[in-house]
Amino acid sequence: MKLFHLDSSIQGGKSASRAISAAEVEQLSSGNTELEIVYRDLVAAPLAHLTLEAFAGAKAKAVLTEFQSADIVVIGAPLYNFTISSQLKAWFDRILVAGETLSYSESGQEGLAGDKRIIVAVARGGVYAEGSPFASFEHAETLLKSLLSFIGISGPEFIVAEELATGEQARQASIDAALGQAQLLRLAA
Repeated sequence: MKLFHLDSSIQGGKSASRAISAAEVEQLSSGNTELEIVYRDLVAAPLAHLTLEAFAGAKAKAVLTEFQSADIVVIGAPLYNFTISSQLKAWFDRILVAGETLSYSESGQEGLAGDKRIIVAVARGGVYAEGSPFASFEHAETLLKSLLSFIGISGPEFIVAEELATGEQARQASIDAALGQAQLLRLAA
C-alpha cells in the first residue's frame, strides 16, 4: 500500500496544516511496516504555473504518476486569501488530466481516480465553518471537494483547524482538536 503526503504551506515549522498532515501520516503508518510513504513539499520544490509546455512535459507526467500510484493521499492545505495556495493549485493542474484522472464522453464527464482515499488537513486563520458570518468566503475546502469529486473521489475526509489567527489560546485549542481527530484515523476507511 502506498501513501502520498503532500504539503503546500509557506509557513514551514509554524504551519498548522503541516503539523496536522504529519500527524495524519504518523497515525496511519503507526505499526504498519508495509506502508510505503512518498512525500512532496510544494514550497521546497514548487511546480511552475501551468503552461502548455509544463502541462505536457516529463515533470508533469511524473507528478501525475506519483498521484495515480497512491492508495491514500494526505494533503496539507492552508487557506490563503479564501482559497488554496497557488502551489497546491499548480499541483492540481497536473493531476486533473483528461484521459488519466477524468474522461469525457457523449454521456458526460466521469472521474477515473475514485479508488483513492483522500485526507485533507485544512488550516484557516479565521472562522469559516458553516453558519459563521464568513462561511461564504471559504473557497479552500469547497474547491478541494469540487476538484476531487471531478476526478471521482466521492468522500474526501477533512480535518480542519480554524481560528488560528485569533490568539494563541484559540490557535492551540484548534490545533489540539485537529491533532485529536488525526489520532482517530485508521488505515481501513
